[in-house]
Amino acid sequence: MDWLPLLSTLAGAAIGIGATLIADRNRWKHEDVKEALRLRLDIYTQYTTTVKALGETLRTLAGREHPSDGERALALREAFRDSGIGTASERMWLIAPEPVVKASNSVFHCLRHICDGYAAGTAVSSPEDRARWEARGKAAARMRKLMREDLGVGPLAERHRPLPDDYDDPAAQ
Repeated sequence: MDWLPLLSTLAGAAIGIGATLIADRNRWKHEDVKEALRLRLDIYTQYTTTVKALGETLRTLAGREHPSDGERALALREAFRDSGIGTASERMWLIAPEPVVKASNSVFHCLRHICDGYAAGTAVSSPEDRARWEARGKAAARMRKLMREDLGVGPLAERHRPLPDDYDDPAAQ
């Protein structure tokens, strides 16, 4: 009996099965990478959207009339708590790489500082308020830069620089 055709067939089958398994593994690996990227994009989008909405809410609440300073502080702290920033921050801590987590945590603390300042009576658009918003703007720009790098998106070709009048609009920062 001639074994050569049988061995050739078996060797060809083994090579074919091995190649298929390697291709499937590479495809699964590629899908895992794409899914992880989609997850980080969702988390980054949620976080930056929450940061923006919270900033606008804090500025609006601080500019309103309140029956007392205590009620103003309570409204601001409730808005901070109810904004979802805590949940969004925890998702960042679980999924994002360390540089992005540190940058997002810096933005979180800037917003906390803004909230605490308004609760203590800082006037909207005062020099102290402007300094807090400027710090938040710088921290947010750094965070977005790190997020874009992590997602493999190139840097922005054009940057928005807030004009002095933009301090009345926290969304511009």
